[in-house]
Amino acid sequence: MPMINDYNDFIKKVYDLTDIDLSMYKPRQMKRRIDSLISKNNSSNYNEYYKKITTDENLLKEFINYLTINVSQFFRNPAQWDILRSNIIPKIMESNENLKMWNAGCATGEEPYSLVMTMADFMPLTKIKVLATDIDEEVLIKAKVGKYNDKSLENLPKTLKNKYFYEKKGMYYIKNEIKDCVVFRKHNLLSDPYPSNCDLIICRNVLIYFTEEAKDKLYKKFYNALKPGGVFFVGSTEQIIFPRKYGFIPIRTFFYKRPDDKKKDGADGGI
Repeated sequence: MPMINDYNDFIKKVYDLTDIDLSMYKPRQMKRRIDSLISKNNSSNYNEYYKKITTDENLLKEFINYLTINVSQFFRNPAQWDILRSNIIPKIMESNENLKMWNAGCATGEEPYSLVMTMADFMPLTKIKVLATDIDEEVLIKAKVGKYNDKSLENLPKTLKNKYFYEKKGMYYIKNEIKDCVVFRKHNLLSDPYPSNCDLIICRNVLIYFTEEAKDKLYKKFYNALKPGGVFFVGSTEQIIFPRKYGFIPIRTFFYKRPDDKKKDGADGGI
């Protein structure tokens, strides 16, 4: 095995091993996280740690799970979900009631399940389908189980907690009627093909970790994944500075639309 001398050598080898391109993540944040793992696993340098993750499957899983930051809650930033419920979804449904919805970077499932509970105000659960994707297989396993602690449910209205969860030994399990509405799949935002003709794409608190170069590519991919009139919902620290550069029209803070017809859409997106 060739000697790995520095961080740049290390991330090239990680890309060959995992297909995760760490050069597209902000280097200061990512290097700090990797250095922490190296220290935790009693390795003295990148070369030694790389040898460990290539020979120990559990260490490799820990590495991937640690790099893909998986912090989530139900209805995180509740005011934004209120806008989604009261303004965005009703407008989208004027032209189509069978929405194609994708939650990219779904982590342990709180976000797609929040979307299902939101959509339940508009249609029967049997008609709701959400595609939820993440690069981390470990968190997808947890998402499918649907087991959460009190912290995850902090922003969850009590009515929804009583209706869609049951408690067991201090943990909260989401009921099958909600779980059945979500399809979980592994997906690499940087390299895998995107779904097409989406009415709604939610990708929140994910893009903040990428470089500007990577975000530029991803915004274009998300735009192309939307159908005309579709909406892209981002996180509270992820406003797109120049949305029209990618074709988006800002319609509310943190919500961006792929226009139906550029001649008809007004400055505010008309939603």
